[in-house]
This record gives sequence, C-alpha cells and structure tokens, in this order.
Amino acid sequence: MKSIIIFDMDGTILNTLGDLADSVNYALKLCGWPERGEDEIRKALGNGVKALIEKSVPQGASEEETLKCLEKFKAYYSKHMYVKTAPYPGIKELFKSLKERGCRLAVVSNKFDSAVKELCGIYFKDVFDIAIGESPEVRKKPAPDSVFKALKELKARKEDAVYIGDSEVDYNTALNSGLPCICVTWGFRDRAELEKLGAKFFAHTPAQILDLIEKL
Repeated sequence: MKSIIIFDMDGTILNTLGDLADSVNYALKLCGWPERGEDEIRKALGNGVKALIEKSVPQGASEEETLKCLEKFKAYYSKHMYVKTAPYPGIKELFKSLKERGCRLAVVSNKFDSAVKELCGIYFKDVFDIAIGESPEVRKKPAPDSVFKALKELKARKEDAVYIGDSEVDYNTALNSGLPCICVTWGFRDRAELEKLGAKFFAHTPAQILDLIEKL
C-alpha cells in the first residue's frame, strides 16, 4: 500500500466553492463589474486565484484593473474563507483510516499558501504532515514542483506516493510528477472531462479512495 498520500485541496477534501464565488462576486461588484454565476466560477477554478480573477473579469479589462480586483478578492476571501466551506462527507473518516495504517498525508494546492495553511488548521488540525500552497518558491500545478517539495520535506520516494485530486490540473500534476492519480467525482470537474485525458482510477466516495490505494 502507498504510504504517502498527497491531496489537492479545493474540490477534493474541501468544498470551497461557495466562499470562493462570494469573494469573486464581492470583488467584481466593488470594481463595478457584473457578477458571475457559481457554475462559471466552478469552471474557472484550478489554476490559482490570479487565473480565477482573470477568467471572471469582463473581457477587455486591463492588467492593472484585473490586479486591483485580485487584491480586493484576496482581502475579502482571507476573512471569509470559512463561511460556507466544509469538508466533503467522509473525508475526515478517510484521514483517520489512513493515519491508522501509518500513512503520511500532504496537501498541495494552487490556492495561496497562507490560505492553504489556515484552512488546514481550521478543518484538519494535526492531520497533514505538510501543506503547500502557491508561493514564489514553486511553480503552480500542473508543474510538479509542489509535489516534489512535499516529497523532499517528508524524505519520501515518489514510488511510495499517490496523488488525489478532482481536476485536469490535478491529473496533469500527477502525470508530470510520475505518480498514480485517483480522481474524485464529487469535485469541480465531471468524470467525462477527466476520462478524456486518460484518467483511469475514480473514487465516488472517500471510502473508495482507501480501497483504490490498497490496490495500487
């Protein structure tokens, strides 16, 4: 059984869509721009908050205007990231089972680093051995940098690790890292989208993740 389990955050272990959507629309409204629907925001997630804002602002917005909107988003989200956010059902039970089997757990995310660490502290205190978010030190996923950094800090081999995520960014991150990937179907992307990329292992519930890990 794999002993290093690396998770994506948004759409995989935490349902953050409501707070992200509210924060995007708060920033857009302050800038005098039309708000976005939750489904539009869901489809724009996965590549970090800068990309999220770039996809949410009106076409033709200048870089300066976009950056101002991004700062408004970050300021609001930092104070409201835990209003609607919650762990997906069964996730905490999965973590408990993995810990009982001696696994070490990590989170790698394209969300900004301070938010990743704060959310882990709020919802998953003492669960993760390491949590890595977006920072100048590592390239964003799907580059493998954050995965390799996690493995290095855990003093672990990639042969002992598996990556778990919900999006095309996650699948490609696993591919670029040389890790097997388990894709969850409760997140921000549809299974059909991931199958087109070549994804083979799918979990419809957190309990199925445990079954798949034992077979990899």
